[in-house]
Amino acid sequence: MGLTYAWWEYFLIPWIAGGVGYITNVLALQMTFSPLEFWGIELWRYKDEPWGFFGWQGIIPSKAEKMATVAFELLTAKLFDIKVIFLRLDPKKFSEVMSDSVLLMMDDIINEVANEYMPTVWESLPQDVKDDIVLTTDNETGSFLAEFMVDMQAHVDDVVDVKHLTVKHCVENKHLIVKIFKECGDKEFVFIRRSGFYFGFLFGLIQMAVWFVYDASWILPVAGFMVGWFTNYIALKVIFRPLEPKKFCGIEFQGIFLKRQKEVSRIFARVIMTEILHIKAIWEAIFDGPLSNNFFAMLRAHTLVFTDKLVAEIKPLAVAAMGAEKFARMKEDIAQKVIDRLPDIIDNSYEYSEQTLDMENTVATKMEALPAPEFEGVLHPAFEEDEIQLILLGGLFGAIVGVIQVFTLFAY
Repeated sequence: MGLTYAWWEYFLIPWIAGGVGYITNVLALQMTFSPLEFWGIELWRYKDEPWGFFGWQGIIPSKAEKMATVAFELLTAKLFDIKVIFLRLDPKKFSEVMSDSVLLMMDDIINEVANEYMPTVWESLPQDVKDDIVLTTDNETGSFLAEFMVDMQAHVDDVVDVKHLTVKHCVENKHLIVKIFKECGDKEFVFIRRSGFYFGFLFGLIQMAVWFVYDASWILPVAGFMVGWFTNYIALKVIFRPLEPKKFCGIEFQGIFLKRQKEVSRIFARVIMTEILHIKAIWEAIFDGPLSNNFFAMLRAHTLVFTDKLVAEIKPLAVAAMGAEKFARMKEDIAQKVIDRLPDIIDNSYEYSEQTLDMENTVATKMEALPAPEFEGVLHPAFEEDEIQLILLGGLFGAIVGVIQVFTLFAY
């Protein structure tokens, strides 16, 4: 039986199929992560869906809130207990690293408030009385900070919402949630791209054999659809399946991602703790987050006790000069100024806190010990959410290439 077409045209079929497989997998990855914001004319669109009329937004960026929530539910449920973490801080050591900056802050505040509420009395006070106040401040600052930290450790769940912090940060900075998935799945994404060609080429050999004996015009578009569909489907499945190691003909098989649990755990912990859940972000969430009122109420209570001790020596003179009501307002003003200015000096504790809390190593170690089904939840949501769309996209692209082949390569 003679050939209907030139030999090289048959020869090109598996190579074209391999190219289709590669391009569809690359395109699927690109559309998973990009663009960060909706690209196109957004005439109509379902909430949190990547596609709209007309345009596209990367699957992960479009679902940043949902993706972050899934990832950080794992984090807060299995890997990170903020109360346990904060208990690692030594209140005495914390007070030592903060005391110098608090002393300078209190010196400024006392002078400001005294000059505002009782300028004449303050000016006429003997220097040794003022020195006593400074000495009292020095003596009491350590106790104030240590007691405050003990209270913080006991009620840290009431003053910072870790889930809110992490999800909000990812939604406002979509590139961070993309970075988490990209860095954790870097080697898997290389496999997805390359496997598209390998699987596509294998399917192309079958396609070539069928075309050799039966060259109906619908064969190439249908075969192209199947190549695009199955290359995406197989690539996504072999990353996460099987969950547990299984032997077949003496060879052990396990999902590619799951084999790298230790490596991925270290990457996940590093990205999370350096980009999102670092000590600076935690303190900012304490100061500005949804539970900040609880924190400032706690700080105010401790500051009022601290202030009472500082002004005890001049209280009789101050009350006589300005009255009890104005003296009470002065104490409140001192407390408010401490509350307002503490965020400006808290960075003096960052280095000690980062070293002591050791959050990155804690999360990595716990993540390494997770059972495979729970560990899979780190990366799989990025694909599971819209897996069928990615697979269908591959099929449609393959079908289009098949149609092009019919009307160009095999047109005669």
